[in-house]
Amino acid sequence: MAPAPKTKEQTLNWLRTISGELSTQTLKRLEDTLSWYGDMPPGRRSAVGLVAQAGITSFISWFDDPRSTPWIAADVFGAAPRELLRSVSLQQTLQLIRVVVEVVEERVKDGGEVLREAILLYSREIAFGAADVYARAAEARGLWDARLEALVVDSILSGEYDDELPSRIAALGWHGHGEVCVLVGTTPQLLDVDQLRRAARHMAADVLIGVQGNRLVLVIGRARPAPADSEDVGTAAALTFMEIAMQLEPIFGPGHLVLGHEVPNLVDASKSAKAALAGFAVARSWRNAPRPVQADDLLPERALAGDPLARATLIHRIYRPLQAHSTELLTTLWCYLDNGRSLEATARELFVHPNTVRYRLKRVSEVIGYDATGAREALILQSALIIGSISDHDGSSRRR
Repeated sequence: MAPAPKTKEQTLNWLRTISGELSTQTLKRLEDTLSWYGDMPPGRRSAVGLVAQAGITSFISWFDDPRSTPWIAADVFGAAPRELLRSVSLQQTLQLIRVVVEVVEERVKDGGEVLREAILLYSREIAFGAADVYARAAEARGLWDARLEALVVDSILSGEYDDELPSRIAALGWHGHGEVCVLVGTTPQLLDVDQLRRAARHMAADVLIGVQGNRLVLVIGRARPAPADSEDVGTAAALTFMEIAMQLEPIFGPGHLVLGHEVPNLVDASKSAKAALAGFAVARSWRNAPRPVQADDLLPERALAGDPLARATLIHRIYRPLQAHSTELLTTLWCYLDNGRSLEATARELFVHPNTVRYRLKRVSEVIGYDATGAREALILQSALIIGSISDHDGSSRRR
C-alpha cells in the first residue's frame, strides 16, 4: 500500500489516483449489501452506480475547495435520470450514501485526521442535500397533485367528462369505492387540507377537494375497508354521508353547508354536485336550515329558483307515485294542505271521518316517505303537487 500523503496537495493527488478503485469497491459493496440494488433492472442499477461515482468525484472536488460546490446535491444527483427519484426512496438513498462513506472511510483510514473529518462533514452535507432533493420533488409533486385535483373537481362540477378522467383520478390515489356524495360550503379563512384529509381517513372516507373562491367543494367517497381487526375503521365505515358531513362541518367556514344526494359511483358524482350547488345557492331562503342540510330538503326553494333537477325530483318522487297509487290519496293530500293541515276541515270537505283522513295521510307517508303533518315536509309536498299538476297540464296541452 502506498504511504499516507502528508500535504493537502499530496492527499488530493492520492484521492484522484484511487478514485477508480473506490468506485469499483463501492459498486461491489452495493451489490453485496443492498438487496434492492441487485433487484433493479440494469438501466436503473447503472444510474444508481453513477450517483455513487459522482459522490466520490464530488467529494474530491469539494475537498479541494469546500466553497466551490455550494449545491452538492445537484452536483451528485445531476447525472441520474429524473425517474430515479420515483424509483429509489429517500431511505434507500441514505443507505447508498452510508455504503459509499463506509468504503471511502475504510480505504483512506490512514490518510490523516483532516481527511477523516472532511469525509464526516461531506457525508453530512450530502445527506442533507439528498433530503433537500427529495423534499423539492415532493413539493413539486404536491403542487401538481393540487392542480390535477382542482381539474378533476371542476370536471365533476361541470359534468364535462372525458376519457382521461379515470386516469386522472387514479393518479391522485383516490381510494374511494361505491357510493359518492358532494358537500358544498364556504371556504374557511385558513383551510388546513391535511387536517381535512386526516378527518376523512378517520371516518374511512376519501375526499377530493376543490376551492373555488369562497366556496369549498368536497367529493366524498367511502374508502376501501381496512383489515377486519381494525375496530375504529369498522365503526367509521358504518357512518352515513350525513354523519360524515356533520363531523367535517367544523372545518368549513361560516354559512350554509349542503350535501348532495348519494350516487352509485364517482362517474355519477356530477348529479350530486349539481344538486348540492343548487341547494347551496338557495339555502339562505330557508330561515332555519340546519347545518349541514340535505340538498333534497331544499327541493321547494330549488324548484322556485328554476332548478330542473329539483322539479323532476318532486314530480317523480312524490307526485307520480301518489297519482299511480291512488287518486284518493292524492285528493286527500291536496285537501289537507289546502285547508291548512286541519283534519276536521279536510274531513268536512271530503265528507269522511277525521280518522279516515288520518289513515289516508299515513298511507301517503308509507307510499312516498314524507309526513304531511310536519310543516317543512308539507311545504315539500305542496310544491310537488303544484309542479306535478302544472306538468300534467303542459303534457295534455302538448298532446292536443
